[in-house]
Amino acid sequence: MSARTDSDAHSDTEDPDGEYGTEEARRARWTATVAGALLTLAGLAASLIRLGRSVPALVPSAYALGAAVCALAAFLGSRGRTRRALWLLVAGVMVMAIGDQSD
Repeated sequence: MSARTDSDAHSDTEDPDGEYGTEEARRARWTATVAGALLTLAGLAASLIRLGRSVPALVPSAYALGAAVCALAAFLGSRGRTRRALWLLVAGVMVMAIGDQSD
């Protein structure tokens, strides 16, 4: 019978404080940055497409504002602020959705 000590209770892969390793942090930064950039491009494209049609001015401006928020999220994600970037991505997509619903 071998007893586990406190040093054996937690392996290197389990972090009791909930902190992530460098590889997970790097992956989260890249994911936030790429998702923000893709949503920014999608919002700008939708804004330009809607600008050519006869729709209220609120619609293309909502897409453009949502794209700007997603661009800010991509910037923050690249700087390591992934939680804030996630919330800004959600907010940016919600602003774009509001613009889509007012069409």
